[in-house]
Amino acid sequence: MQNRFFSSTWNLLQHLLLTCCLICLPGSKLLAEPPAQSPQPAENVISLFDGKTLSGWKVLDHAGTGGAEVKDGAIVLKQGEPITSIVWNGAELPKINYELTMQARRMDGSDFFATLTFPVGERYCSLVLGGWGGGVIGLSSLNGADASENETTDYLDFEKGRWYKIRVRVTETHLQAWIDDKQVADINHTENQVSVRIEMELSKPLGLSSFHTTGEIKEIKIQPLMPAAK
Repeated sequence: MQNRFFSSTWNLLQHLLLTCCLICLPGSKLLAEPPAQSPQPAENVISLFDGKTLSGWKVLDHAGTGGAEVKDGAIVLKQGEPITSIVWNGAELPKINYELTMQARRMDGSDFFATLTFPVGERYCSLVLGGWGGGVIGLSSLNGADASENETTDYLDFEKGRWYKIRVRVTETHLQAWIDDKQVADINHTENQVSVRIEMELSKPLGLSSFHTTGEIKEIKIQPLMPAAK
């Protein structure tokens, strides 16, 4: 009886050892596929603002604009009636697989102060910062709905004079955004319709806008990303 017990135990151990070896073998079908990796930085960070001039940027000359200038190391979007915008007209920038960062603050007024319009492949979208009376944030537009009425709609009580860190990431499948350390958007743009409101059409391909408000922006940078590993 004892010999049979040891024989059965030994056979079980051999079976477990063989299974472990098969799982660890390269190319084994039993080996679980690793999860897709997030995009990684591909090149050096590209600065879109030198802190001294509006080089690379064009101030949109439309009715009611308040104009823009550089003061104390920041771009100042002066209060317009209603909108003041600047648009990038420098070197061509990535449209997909990139991350854009900047700092922005409201100095006067009570509406959006640094709404960012950006490319999503061959389409465009805007991240509204403090719209609809001062606190609404979100993507505009998503499936035809404004930032005030879609799944990314949120509210933040922006303090005047305080700098906020803004980050937008666009990959082959996703559009994500953060304000400081809080993620405020994460959508699969291949499964949703992204677009801009008619007021932001002139801000394509990359633009910054304020509405009845004076806003300031600095440290605008873009980081190309490698496509996600499959």
